[in-house]
Amino acid sequence: MNNKTPRLTVVGAGPGDPDLITLKAIKALESADVVLYDALINETLLSYAPKAEKIFVGKRKGCYAYQQEQINELIVSRAKSHGHVVRLKGGDPFIFGRGAEEIDYVQQFDIASYMVPGISSSLAVPAYQGIPLTKRGVSESFWVITGTTKSHKLSQDICLAAKSNATVVILMGMSKLNEIVSIFAAENKQDIPVAIIQNGTTEKEKFGYGTIENIEEVVLEKELSSPAIIIIGEVVNQRVRLASVYNEVREEIVS
Repeated sequence: MNNKTPRLTVVGAGPGDPDLITLKAIKALESADVVLYDALINETLLSYAPKAEKIFVGKRKGCYAYQQEQINELIVSRAKSHGHVVRLKGGDPFIFGRGAEEIDYVQQFDIASYMVPGISSSLAVPAYQGIPLTKRGVSESFWVITGTTKSHKLSQDICLAAKSNATVVILMGMSKLNEIVSIFAAENKQDIPVAIIQNGTTEKEKFGYGTIENIEEVVLEKELSSPAIIIIGEVVNQRVRLASVYNEVREEIVS
C-alpha cells in the first residue's frame, strides 16, 4: 500500500535544449514517483527521474496518446496510487500549455499542486537565432499568440497584432500560414521581415527568413514544417551576428 502523500508538480521543460531546464525542475524530477511527459520535451531529461514510472501522454502528427480528460484522470489516479506526479511539459506550462487547466482539475480532489516555470520557446527560440523580440528604437513590445485556437481556427488577436508596430510571435501557426500572410498583407505590410524557426534550440533546428510577401515560398524551399515558431517584425532584420556561430559556442560551453 502506498503511504506517500499525493501531489502534483507541473514542470516546464524549456524549449528543447536540455541545458535550458531549471535547477528547480531537476529537483522536482529527482523526487518524482511518476512522470507524465509531452511530445515536445527532450527525452534526455527523463534521466533525472531514474526511479519514476514514465508515461508518454503527448501527441505526434495529430495522434493523441491520451485525450486531455484522460490525462487529468491519470494525474489523479497516479497521485493517489504512487505519490508525487510530475507533469513535464515543453516550454512554459502556463503559456499555451494547459498547465493551469490540469492544476484546476487536480485541486478538486484536494491534491496539493505546485508549478515550476520553464523557459518559453516564444522567447528562447528567437534568442538562439540572435533575434531580439524588443530593441530600443525598433520594437517597444511583442505579442505572443497561438495560431490555432481550441476550435482549430486562427486567433483573431492576429488581426489586432497586424495593425500594431509590435513584434509578433505566433506559436502553432504553420497550418495557418497562408491566412496569417493574408492578414498582414491586407495591412500593407508585405515588406515586413519574417523568420520561421523549426525545432528551435535543438540539433534539428531549421531556419527560414523572408518577408510577408515571400515567406510561403521560403517555407517550401527550406521544407519547414511544425513544430515551428513564426516571428514577424522589424527585429528579424536586427538579427545579431552571433547567431551564425551560436552552435559552436554552445558546444564549447557544455563540453
